[in-house]
Amino acid sequence: MNVVFWLIAVIMILIALAIILPPVWRERKIRVSDDLDQRNIKIARDRLAELKANRDSGGINQSQYDEQVAELEQGLSDDLEIASQPGKSPSQGRWLVYVLVAVIPVLSVGLYWKLGHFQAVSHSDELNQAGSQAPSPEAIRKMVTGLAEKLKAEPNNLQGWLMLGRSYKAMGEHPQAVDAFAHAYQLAGEKADVILPYAEALALAGNNQWQGKPEELVAKALALEPENLNGLWFASMAKAQQGDKKAAIDYLRKLEVLLPPDSPDKKQLHDLIVSSDKDMGNAAPAKSAPAATLSGASLTVNVSLAVALQQTVSPEDTVFIYAQPLSGPKMPLAIIRKQVKDLPLSATLTDAEAMMPNMKLSNFKQVRLLARISKSGGAIPQTGDLIGVIEPASPGERQEYKLVISDQVK
Repeated sequence: MNVVFWLIAVIMILIALAIILPPVWRERKIRVSDDLDQRNIKIARDRLAELKANRDSGGINQSQYDEQVAELEQGLSDDLEIASQPGKSPSQGRWLVYVLVAVIPVLSVGLYWKLGHFQAVSHSDELNQAGSQAPSPEAIRKMVTGLAEKLKAEPNNLQGWLMLGRSYKAMGEHPQAVDAFAHAYQLAGEKADVILPYAEALALAGNNQWQGKPEELVAKALALEPENLNGLWFASMAKAQQGDKKAAIDYLRKLEVLLPPDSPDKKQLHDLIVSSDKDMGNAAPAKSAPAATLSGASLTVNVSLAVALQQTVSPEDTVFIYAQPLSGPKMPLAIIRKQVKDLPLSATLTDAEAMMPNMKLSNFKQVRLLARISKSGGAIPQTGDLIGVIEPASPGERQEYKLVISDQVK
């Protein structure tokens, strides 16, 4: 219990008493209705009229008439005086005031003692502050470790394995994600929503390579669900890595048709398809010379993290180093994945790090060079990620770019 609570409680009780007690304590005048006076007067008038008629008919003499009129006037006077006399409400009713003054505080405190929480006032700020803060990386890791321990005792918990796999993927721990999704795959059997995360985890654990088992799993998922959006995207990347541009574009076209019209990815995907089509059509010898001159294109970059931001990251956070076109699709032309503990580092981006054969450094004279730190390990930038950018950068020039991660993604 604390002073703030008691202050609030006393104020509320006083307000309640101020509302209830005045009507009970106040003297209330009781007056007979005017209707009763009017009724008595009417009766007297009727009686007077009868006396006059009786006198005029000889039923009574003048002396008897005067005597009965006097009695009638006296009676009416008495009736009007009684009816108009104000009276006070019985004073005994005021005992209720004393009872309420004693009962309301006692009853309020008693009920709150039984049902309430006296420390709620003092803890409210702490609770609000705790609720507004995102879990720290240490807290997340502790929860994931707890889930992994739980699954040792519940090995048949499909949803638990899927959740564990997604958690490891978000943390950038792809080998552990592979193990978790493998357990889920063994339990679920042939389900696309289980097969595809397993395939993606295998590809990420293998340096983003989709050949082999990842591609086999994607094909199996598409056989079950031919219009699965993730499956079509994964299949396109697998075909692009094999150099099968036509098959890769075919998957992208299917994906574009299935995306809703208001999807922000639809235009980007369309631009990528158009760019890929143009690349496939540039087979004429006259147009192959520029690409040949850039066939050995590369970008060497020295990446470091600003001192002011070094306390905001953990050593295991993922670092993406990549190049993008200055305009058009934002798909990386080349990408390298590292961790914060590797910084500062020097890396070289070449066509070997391209995600798709038709989207590579040697096709561009100038690009945008980026380095991004992601706590989730996701390839898509998220609010709170740390980033550094240099633009333009020229893959054809032999120089080292110094890139400092100093800004935050808004």
